[in-house]
Amino acid sequence: MKAGILLVEDDHFFAKVIKRHLEKEGFNVVHCLDGDEAWEAFQERAFDICLLDIIMPGKDGFSLAQEIRNRDTNVPIIFISSRYMEQDRLNGFAAGGDDYMVKPFNIEELQYRIDVFLKRSRLLQSRKVQIYQIGSLEFNYTELKIYHAPTNATVNLPPKEAELLKFLCENPNRKLKRENILLSVWGSDDFFAGRTMDVYLTRLRKHFRMDDTVKLETFHGKGLRLMTDEQACLLDN
Repeated sequence: MKAGILLVEDDHFFAKVIKRHLEKEGFNVVHCLDGDEAWEAFQERAFDICLLDIIMPGKDGFSLAQEIRNRDTNVPIIFISSRYMEQDRLNGFAAGGDDYMVKPFNIEELQYRIDVFLKRSRLLQSRKVQIYQIGSLEFNYTELKIYHAPTNATVNLPPKEAELLKFLCENPNRKLKRENILLSVWGSDDFFAGRTMDVYLTRLRKHFRMDDTVKLETFHGKGLRLMTDEQACLLDN
């Protein structure tokens, strides 16, 4: 079955070029001109990946991404935008995005990134359920969720944030060098990857407020440690 792609782009010519290329490569592409139209399309059918512009009529890309993420924690979201400022990129990840590409970009590179995310999605779907116990928190890596039984609260995580938390859970109560975390989770320790990680660490600290025995300890910007009264552990399934 062809992978379904939701392309949200108000530039007709640019969208036509992307759509034609991806369909030639075997993808099924649904093109929407604005965020409102895209949200309706997303509710009507399942997509394997979403490509979102940011500035467009109606609902902007950040708002659309948040609504998509609230409904589906797993579908990969790639922002494609002419906005190049660092804060725009960070806002994209904070809204639930998994990647961010600045226009103009190489369409073949976009295709490669799509292939990587689709491969990762297939692996997650076929993988044995992985659940980590972190204090009173249950982290379901397979479903990208944190569950707090005492309050019956559930938090949905973007895929990259879940990968970061998984790495921390596999190394509890250990001082981890910042560059090692970046290389393991992002495959790069450049400035932008570091700023992106900082966004996700801020989000994780907020989630950990549900259990005051779980903390992220920072060492002068050089590293950090997931602190728990007990070792974070992988539960048997």
